[in-house]
Amino acid sequence: MTRHAVDIIRVYGDSGRRGDDYRVLVDRLWPRGQTKTAVDFDEWAKDAAPSTELRWWYGHDPEHFTEFARRYRAELVLEPGAEVLRRLREVRKERRLVLLTATHDIEHSSATVLREVIKGANDA
Repeated sequence: MTRHAVDIIRVYGDSGRRGDDYRVLVDRLWPRGQTKTAVDFDEWAKDAAPSTELRWWYGHDPEHFTEFARRYRAELVLEPGAEVLRRLREVRKERRLVLLTATHDIEHSSATVLREVIKGANDA
């Protein structure tokens, strides 16, 4: 089975679509200062984003990232996030998946956790 790349790109400064990418905005909130026509996306998967309560608890504090990632993974096994996750894994079989986010610190972001969950433990 072919598995295509899962990349993360910030919506600010995005150079745009490359080939047959499937581009998914993975933030719960729309990116500040961006119009819906300015962001090149196929889907807004806010149901796969961390809950409002979890986002507020985390506060983008890198010291809490490990616990944030654990809690976020637990949320992703529940609906409606689990359904979005299944769909994104299917898309990845056919084309490159691009996770779009507005976050400044991608390394400590929900997009990074989501990418790892999409790729799964058996992915190289």
